[in-house]
Amino acid sequence: MNKTIKKVVVAGGGTAGWMAAASLSKLIGNNIEVTLIESDEIPTVGVGEATIPPLILLHQLLDMDEKEFMKAVHGTFKLGISFENWRNVNEDYIHSFGYTGKDCWAANFLHFWLRGREEGISKDYDVYCAELIAAQQDKFAVLKNGALNYAYHIDAGRYAALLRKVAEENGATRQEGKIESVATNENTGFIESVTLASGQCIEGDLFIDCTGFRGLLIEQTLHTGYDDWSHWLPCDSAVAVQTRSVGPPVPYTRSIARDAGWQWRIPLQSRVGNGLVFCSRYLSDDDAIQTILNNVEGETITDPRVIKFRTGQRRKHWNKNCVAMGLASGFIEPLESTSIHLIQKAVTRLIQNFPFAGIHESEVREFNTQMEADTENIRDFIILHYHVTNREDTRFWRHCKNMSIPDSLQHRIDLFKETGRVFKSPNDLFVENSWIQVMMGQGLMPKQYHTIVDEMSSEELQKFMHGAEASVQRTVSQLPSHQAFIDHYCKADVGAAGERAVPLSTAAGIRAVS
Repeated sequence: MNKTIKKVVVAGGGTAGWMAAASLSKLIGNNIEVTLIESDEIPTVGVGEATIPPLILLHQLLDMDEKEFMKAVHGTFKLGISFENWRNVNEDYIHSFGYTGKDCWAANFLHFWLRGREEGISKDYDVYCAELIAAQQDKFAVLKNGALNYAYHIDAGRYAALLRKVAEENGATRQEGKIESVATNENTGFIESVTLASGQCIEGDLFIDCTGFRGLLIEQTLHTGYDDWSHWLPCDSAVAVQTRSVGPPVPYTRSIARDAGWQWRIPLQSRVGNGLVFCSRYLSDDDAIQTILNNVEGETITDPRVIKFRTGQRRKHWNKNCVAMGLASGFIEPLESTSIHLIQKAVTRLIQNFPFAGIHESEVREFNTQMEADTENIRDFIILHYHVTNREDTRFWRHCKNMSIPDSLQHRIDLFKETGRVFKSPNDLFVENSWIQVMMGQGLMPKQYHTIVDEMSSEELQKFMHGAEASVQRTVSQLPSHQAFIDHYCKADVGAAGERAVPLSTAAGIRAVS
């Protein structure tokens, strides 16, 4: 389609819709019109409250002040994820956002650690990562020069409201209403307009589908197709509930493996987000609700809500003149907090390749190729947690341990096990240290190390390892407690009942999306 793209229509609100509208209007809004359609009658998922570090870059592009952002969303800081009971019951490890030790040009720090382990020089792998040790000690601060990698825990509803404010300040308009029908061009199949229940017709040149699992445009209208990954990611349900805080928030997300899935615990300044991701083949909805209620801390402030999903992705993230984002584009369960990141990635990639002069198949194909690679790499990383385990105590865990896995993941596992090597592909979100922390945390240990580390004498290696540990200790020793830093830096105005005393004026009608 060689038609100039001037009118962008975002179908659906929540985090996905408002992130798209805010980014497009703020960054290229002088060249386009952005309209977001959102219905107060249609609920959104509203459980995605943990993020990963790349979100900080988007906020910089949107000129968001971090302190004000954190106050508005009742945020706390996140240094990683604590995985409890995943390798074995009563065994824990942390996947942190930081780097461990120092690499050399030919070998990762892991190889020096492996040799040191053989010689009795190395301590636990954890002690060489500042973010991990800070998480264990409940410490945090924003350091100069990005010396500590971090992300956020947020109230997703308040975050959507904040994004809406950015979008509207930069010219985006919100149209309340429910989409009743979609009109397409009989020759090209491109979407030309949507009609609301009120009868209003909204035309557009480019449509962004943020309608959640329904995929109103990308699937119900364009019949794009869906690749189902439930044979690798068997969990198909979640139950979410919020509770009052019973203590200071920890600077990490907790992921606690249960008999047929896993439980999340995400601390905010005002409350705690809880949920259980589970497989309905091994656990009923009623038993899942009872499981989560038996394993939360503090008084519940919402009723448990069951959410059904199917893991996988659309066969095209961009089809004709429609780009799917958020749940409309697919879903990988929230084990590593990647849902919001994939929205961000899709928005950023669309802006980088925005078809001002018209849509060309070559750029659509490239967009899809890159988004598929992003999503599949994340998929493999999530499957790793389930498949590499020593647990055989329930039917669910026996299934996960013995199931087939993608060839791409099997290669990574074999490479690491045989050689201790990992690699980061161009579209890989997770760095080498992430793969190392999770592989070893789940019980996979390399059989050998790179012999280049033998160039060091034992005395040099001991000095090197000690220096890496001392550097971490210096960094962590200067940090205040996580709660003390929040109180100083971004304490929210939270009422005694655990809610913000004065609601955001833009919050009405906004519902968060994972």
